[in-house]
Amino acid sequence: MHLAQVNVSRLLAPTSSELLAGFVAASGPIERAGEAAAGYVWRTQATVPPGMRTHPFAAYLGDSAGLVVNLSVWESLEALAGFVHTGPHLQALRRRRSWFAPHPGPAAVLWWVREGHRPRMPEAAERLGHLRAHGPTAYAFTPRHPFPEPAEAPGTPGPLVAPPTGTDR
Repeated sequence: MHLAQVNVSRLLAPTSSELLAGFVAASGPIERAGEAAAGYVWRTQATVPPGMRTHPFAAYLGDSAGLVVNLSVWESLEALAGFVHTGPHLQALRRRRSWFAPHPGPAAVLWWVREGHRPRMPEAAERLGHLRAHGPTAYAFTPRHPFPEPAEAPGTPGPLVAPPTGTDR
């Protein structure tokens, strides 16, 4: 099993602005550090262009223009935490309030995936929406409220954990 994560941030200004010069400069070193980190498996990233209203996260975050979405897969929660809380990522994390607008709810979600699975944006958006609607569950959780890796038989089709009905927590 591997751990998928998505985090979503809304830029305070266009990436070409002076306000975001530090963010733009930090992006490359952070990406390289992530890809070199122990336990890193895979990632994709998207910056939603101004005026785009059809991104999968629009359903959960309203207007999706200006969103920066990082979707990655890690070997474990410990591997992800090791990257997030060290090196260039930690330095950028400390400056996030100068680059990103605050979210009214969770902006990151974690979930377990089978090895080899590469989640896509609609799946990640649905998991974030579920977390926002139901709080942390085995289906969608946060680093502060993690759920253990589910047990399953190899090759079992279907989702690892079915979404709770709203009362299951």
